[in-house]
Amino acid sequence: MRTKHTFRLPPDLAIKLADYAQRKRVPQALIVEAAVASFLSPDGSERLEGALGRRLDRLIRQVDRLERHVTISNEALALFVRFWLTATPPLPDTAQPGAQAKGRERYEGYVEALGRRLAKGRTLADEISLDVAPADEAADEGSHRS
Repeated sequence: MRTKHTFRLPPDLAIKLADYAQRKRVPQALIVEAAVASFLSPDGSERLEGALGRRLDRLIRQVDRLERHVTISNEALALFVRFWLTATPPLPDTAQPGAQAKGRERYEGYVEALGRRLAKGRTLADEISLDVAPADEAADEGSHRS
């Protein structure tokens, strides 16, 4: 048995309720009933806290992954710049135009190669994980044998 209630909603909330009910293909009364039950439920705040906690945990894992990728990128760039500065001698002024032309050509090749690599979906972080993981596992196995 159900008790009838009459109440008024602000126009914007009434529109949102009607739109939601139409999208979900359920009666508006069912949505209002679920909303009131959820609002009055004693464990509603615990459920909300649990959902927020799970979402925060997922965001923390994503930020940790991003931080790792940025660290890898920074270190790779720093290593390359250090190597390039160490190994590349300065050019005489007469050789600059030819070197600049060759540099543009090499840069275009680099951009094409980067595009192909990104299209494949493999990243430097993935490759490093694959290269480092076997070495880490071998080190772990060696320490367990001792």
